[in-house]
Formats: sequence, C-alpha cells, structure tokens
Amino acid sequence: MARLSSSAAQKITEICNRYKNEKTPLMMILSDIQNEYGYIPLEVQELVSKETGISVAEIYGVVTFYSFFSLTPKGKYVIGCCLGTACYVKGAQQVIDKFSDILKIKPGETSEDGLFTLDALRCIGACGIAPAVSINGTVYPKMTVDQVQKIIDDLKKQEGTSA
Repeated sequence: MARLSSSAAQKITEICNRYKNEKTPLMMILSDIQNEYGYIPLEVQELVSKETGISVAEIYGVVTFYSFFSLTPKGKYVIGCCLGTACYVKGAQQVIDKFSDILKIKPGETSEDGLFTLDALRCIGACGIAPAVSINGTVYPKMTVDQVQKIIDDLKKQEGTSA
C-alpha cells in the first residue's frame, strides 16, 4: 500500500463512512483498516483525516500509542513473545533472543523475506502457561529455546521455503 490505489482509497472511505454516526469513530476506523491492510501508513492517515475531520496529528498519535496499530507492514507470521513478569522469570527473554538470532531481526522488525515480524509483548494473560508466545493469535504454551527452531522451520515449510 506504499502508494494508495484508487480501490484502497475507496475501501478506506467505505470504512470511514461505516462509522459516520459514531461519536468517537477513530479507534473503530483504525482497527478496521489495520485488520484489512495490516498497517496504517501516513497516506492512509491523511485520507482518514480528510474523511473524518480528525487531524492527522491526532490520528498519528493514536496509531503510535497503541501497539496493535502499525505504521509499517507486518510479516505473514507475527510472533509475539510475552515478556510479562511470569513469562520473563520463566525464560521468555532467552526465547525472544533465540527468535531474534534465527530470524536475524530485533523485536519490532520484519524479516527481509516478509514472512516474520517479531514483537515483544507485555502480559498477554497466559501466566499459567508461561513463557507464552503468540503467532498470529495461536498461543504456544511453556515455550523453550529448544522449540524455537522447529517452529520457524514448520512455518517456513508451510511457505515452501527452506530453513
């Protein structure tokens, strides 16, 4: 979505129109756009501003404040490693470090092939199965460093690429 196509602009306008009668539509609009495209670049924020009358500064503030929203494209597989207290004390830092080493990216980055995004998360509410990792909404319980390579290999196999 680097350059906004007419069909994308039309879809975003439709999303904005969906919430025209809402008192505070911004979060719903941005959530729908994030779900549709995976990120919310400046061009989209400008269009939302034009459609809603909400300033680009306010929209940008919301997009950058909430971790659910992203300014850049995410990978096909978004790997979220919980670093909340329970997960952290059970080895979550070593798990995220292993993902980082294998994928050659830091938390908040996307791999060159566009397959993986690595995110450091605060508590995901899975303390009883710590350390927990979420991949596209699927939670992997009691994650160990030794499991990381197999998970990546399995995801790459689904894509038909080598490990």
